[in-house]
Amino acid sequence: MTTVSSVNVNGLRAAAKKGFSEWLATTPADIVCLQEVRADPADLAELANPEGWHTVHADSRLLKGRAGVAIYSRAEPTATRVGFGVAEFEASGRYVEAWFPGLVVGSLYLPSGEVGTLRQEQKERFMATFLPYLVELRDKAAASACDVLVCGDWNIAHQEIDLKAWKANRKNSGFTPGERAWMSRVFDEAGYRDVHRGLVPEGPGPYTWWSYRGKAYDNDSGWRIDYQVATPGLAVRAREVVVERAASYDERWSDHAPVTVVYA
Repeated sequence: MTTVSSVNVNGLRAAAKKGFSEWLATTPADIVCLQEVRADPADLAELANPEGWHTVHADSRLLKGRAGVAIYSRAEPTATRVGFGVAEFEASGRYVEAWFPGLVVGSLYLPSGEVGTLRQEQKERFMATFLPYLVELRDKAAASACDVLVCGDWNIAHQEIDLKAWKANRKNSGFTPGERAWMSRVFDEAGYRDVHRGLVPEGPGPYTWWSYRGKAYDNDSGWRIDYQVATPGLAVRAREVVVERAASYDERWSDHAPVTVVYA
């Protein structure tokens, strides 16, 4: 069995002060994918390379203190890669990849956007270039007898059951028709599977992100934007998925919850 966990930590140093370090010390995960690390590895001290873990980081060299992704694994990767070959995003801290025997794992922090702004245009450029890479990666991995698993904060809720206030967000970034159609292309055209929905097809939720504003957490008014997306050979081996939602607002160490999947 292999257990993989993915979480947007919303600033790793801040999360460590609130409970991330304790969580990492007790997680049964063999591989942990992090997003929004928000720090250069040199500034993370022991968090950069915790005892018992092999790590690979991709920090943002364009905007310090923003974005950043990482993969922590108990086994040492046979190869790693930062970025996906598109110049605009190579130094943005949005994607990192680790290869293991029979498995390729990516940690993804897809840009958030805001409709009608340059941020949304950047998000759409990322999506347009990342989809062909997913196809390329799928084929490259298959040639090496590997499955692919891309974990992370995709910043898109795919279906109405993936966010509570879906009617109010139909024109907002993260739930526009174009973004949702793009996610469908990941699953249909590129041939990947939404691991969570394969195990839990019914909704609403469970959600993985809740705003810090108001009573969103207490009312479970959230979004499911954190996914483990796998090639079919791995997706069918998923046995259990858990969204590790904190028991109370005060016990949260991020505005996201870890999504943990056990694979046979």
